[in-house]
Amino acid sequence: MIVAIDGPAGAGKGTLARRLAQRFNLAYLDTGALYRAVGVRVLEMGAEPSDPASAAHAARTLDLTSLDSPRLRDEDAGEAASQVAAIPEVRAALLDFQRDFAKNPPSPCTGAVLDGRDIGTVVCPHAELKLYITASAEERARRRTLELQEKGFDVIQERVLADILGRDERDRDRSTAPLAMAGDAIVLDTTEMDADMVFDRAVVLFRSRAEQFAE
Repeated sequence: MIVAIDGPAGAGKGTLARRLAQRFNLAYLDTGALYRAVGVRVLEMGAEPSDPASAAHAARTLDLTSLDSPRLRDEDAGEAASQVAAIPEVRAALLDFQRDFAKNPPSPCTGAVLDGRDIGTVVCPHAELKLYITASAEERARRRTLELQEKGFDVIQERVLADILGRDERDRDRSTAPLAMAGDAIVLDTTEMDADMVFDRAVVLFRSRAEQFAE
């Protein structure tokens, strides 16, 4: 059983994916963290995340233990991730890993849940359940601002909103695997929903698809 969760930044897909993984014994992969790790590595190399050669090298030599680095949640890591994710060589280097993880989840997990921007359209187009999690840009900026402030960062919501809008545009307009909703995905707009409401709805959907998958 593979669950593909896509959507723009700050919509709540990561929170939902982790809760589904815990509830249903699924292996969880935050694919955005892969790109954040590549972006951070490029920055640590002193290069620009938009440079294809540097980004591709970082992706091919990525040490996956770096996914645990707290720096991956920093604002500059998110911006760098959006830039390296637009580079075809980077996506190609990470695609096989994601697909292998989905098809062969580590024991004792009985399936996998992946969240990102192109899981249902590119990485796992045959996933049994596809969800597209979205919310208004203003609400996503509000959530992100609160998250950063709780971590001690001095941020302004208007700037966070501008960054989110910029990332949305790049993710939608990139030529390789743009942010898009799979034709058979179920949309959950979380603008007026809290995390528990979203989770409860997703649990119902998962159980329904799991029953169909078992038949």
